[in-house]
Amino acid sequence: MLTTTYVERRQRLETYFDRTASDTWAQLTSTAPVSKIRATVRAGRDQMREILVSWLPGSLASKRILDAGCGTGALAVIAAHRGANVVAVDVAASLVSVAGERAPIDPAPGTIEFRVGDMLDPAHGAYDHIVAMDSLIHYPRDEIMTALSSLTARCRGSIVFTFAPKTPLLTLMHTVGLLFPRSDRAPAIEPVSEAFLRKSVASDPRMAGWKIGRTTRVVSGFYTSQAMELVRS
Repeated sequence: MLTTTYVERRQRLETYFDRTASDTWAQLTSTAPVSKIRATVRAGRDQMREILVSWLPGSLASKRILDAGCGTGALAVIAAHRGANVVAVDVAASLVSVAGERAPIDPAPGTIEFRVGDMLDPAHGAYDHIVAMDSLIHYPRDEIMTALSSLTARCRGSIVFTFAPKTPLLTLMHTVGLLFPRSDRAPAIEPVSEAFLRKSVASDPRMAGWKIGRTTRVVSGFYTSQAMELVRS
């Protein structure tokens, strides 16, 4: 069940990406020149995307993949080229529009269906594997667990996702962001500790039948994110 906190955060993200930062994110996720700071973010995201895709099975032929929080669609295109039938969902219509424009007309041997909506909506159906790259980082830790439990209920194979690791630097940035808000700043990133996620996956009854697999962290200038894999136990 979606909580009030989750719905409020989702609405803020939709507003941010559709009204405030649409052009910025379209540029960041392209090959256009960007500032040195944004270049580190782009490099970090590229590295993280490669890691998450590498954790999926070698053959994705005919596998149904959910790209939860697809942004401008780079990961969905990679998965489709490997044979997956991808449903790519994002709350921001502007990003989904860019994704549709950039995606190849025929991403054979797989397919891509872009959708505007909530990545947790059960109406999207069930999947062999789910990827959630940097789409949970704006939610408090309890909301992350609620989101993961919703996704596991619709996944037959594995889930690979990222979270903002709780480091001194990220905690400081989060605090400064709360103290000095700006109208053009993205909704705050919510750092969460790996220890909390491990304990929660092991003890939360909603996560019964699942366990944590691989995990690794990517640090690239102003980009810090940690990948984690959930597999059937």
